[in-house]
Amino acid sequence: MTASPELAPSLKATPELLRSVFRRHAAGVAVITATGDRPVGFTATSLNSVAAEPPLISFGIGTSSSSWPVLAEAEHVGVHILGEHQRELAATFARSGADRFGPSTEWSSGPEGVPLLADVSAWLVCRVVARVPAGDHRIVIAEVVAGDPSGAGRPLVYHQGRFTALRD
Repeated sequence: MTASPELAPSLKATPELLRSVFRRHAAGVAVITATGDRPVGFTATSLNSVAAEPPLISFGIGTSSSSWPVLAEAEHVGVHILGEHQRELAATFARSGADRFGPSTEWSSGPEGVPLLADVSAWLVCRVVARVPAGDHRIVIAEVVAGDPSGAGRPLVYHQGRFTALRD
């Protein structure tokens, strides 16, 4: 085995390196919602299935996010899997300062009072069981309590810094 060359400065661990690498990682797009004094929500590409028994999911949220103060206290969250026809909805929930629950967003109050978005591919309502510190984020772990997988359409995907559709 030969010694590895010194890492070039562009390959050293930096926030930009992490972002650059993960731009190449295609991820499904979800919107996470919760309610406190007001409904909140954000676009997430960090959604994961954690366990089947009990049914657990996880997602990450930045502590500087406008949604974090409500998510920090929420007992339940909504998880919405977006379809390729929902690029604008994904962009609205990703945009800082956007009126996420304004007139252009169709939603209703669902189980446990969680805001449920209309016309999504699938949704879950989950009970928060843990918030794990992870740098400037928190990893939220939640147990599924209700859901509906019957929405139509192909999934929305985030890749190379934009929302896109799968190609056959």
